[in-house]
Amino acid sequence: MKIGIDTFGCEHGRSGIGSYLSSLSQHFQNTETTQFELFGAEIDRYTYGRDSNISFESIILPDTIRAEKAWHMFLCNQFAKKQKYDALLFPASSYALPLMFSTPSVAVVNDIVSELFATKTFAERMRIKHSLKRVNKIIAPSNFIKKDLKRLGVNQEKITVVHNGINHSLFYQREFITSESEMIKPFAIRRPYFLYASKMSSSSKRHVELIKAFEIFKKKTGLPHRLVLAGSEGECADLVKKTALISPYASDIFITGYFPHESFPALYAGCEGCLFPSEIEGVGLPILEAMATGIPVACSKAGALQEIAGEKAILFDSTNIDEMAAAIEKIATDNTSRKKMIKEGIDWAKKFNWENTAQETLEVLKSVVK
Repeated sequence: MKIGIDTFGCEHGRSGIGSYLSSLSQHFQNTETTQFELFGAEIDRYTYGRDSNISFESIILPDTIRAEKAWHMFLCNQFAKKQKYDALLFPASSYALPLMFSTPSVAVVNDIVSELFATKTFAERMRIKHSLKRVNKIIAPSNFIKKDLKRLGVNQEKITVVHNGINHSLFYQREFITSESEMIKPFAIRRPYFLYASKMSSSSKRHVELIKAFEIFKKKTGLPHRLVLAGSEGECADLVKKTALISPYASDIFITGYFPHESFPALYAGCEGCLFPSEIEGVGLPILEAMATGIPVACSKAGALQEIAGEKAILFDSTNIDEMAAAIEKIATDNTSRKKMIKEGIDWAKKFNWENTAQETLEVLKSVVK
């Protein structure tokens, strides 16, 4: 059985989907009965599957979104036949999929598609719905995404929930000896601080509301905590920066921009708490990474976060700034709750690992091959 894995749309490993593919491909192993092959732009030849000896087939295309989407619509099936794939895996299915599938295929949907549609043209929405309805199987990383797909008319019987894993060799509890500034490449960040790790891509990420809640927390408690916002810039970056700049606590708000994924374990380990107010998360891996690192979490009730957190976090309404501020204060001041959250969070996060994710994904791929 030969399985082709599409790397287009994964942003060269620098996005959530890119991180997903990087982790997943590291845990796929070629065997006598199953062979994997990645395909995509030449630039990604060494981005994914570096330690698993998976081969890579380069596709020469203009480096444009339009060219890549056209390739999927008109040439992908022909390419799959030429490579003699028995099954295909599309990790970035919201980015590009064929309109029809001549090779049995599995699409991974890591996005809340109904939210994504708000930024798409009518033609794009129809294209995505058309492809998702015709692909053989769909993998959703949460029951929340599965329900979202149902609302779009996708047959529930072909959707399998496979939770994403986290890398426990990177994310584990560790001790900081000093309370001085810590060098977390490429930044020196002064403790104590709260962390929100998310791209500034939408107002529904609630960066602005978090800054305002942090202001209430600072004014009420007078504690020395800082707020670190780590993540790539998106369409809301200017508004977030402006809100931070005019804040009376601007000197305590640190915006890093893109943060290297390999440095996140130290960033989590040094913080007082992980704050995650986003309302549009279909996965929510940062809260699991924080829990595994021994960091208490406060997150939104919306999206898949409540499902992923498993009631091991403080939950709040991210449109209610006072409620969010109270959650921040509880993490900072309630030592009894803090210790309980840390212990329960570590145990809960152990349930999520990439070995299980890879094995369950492989079972779905096998199921589509006649």
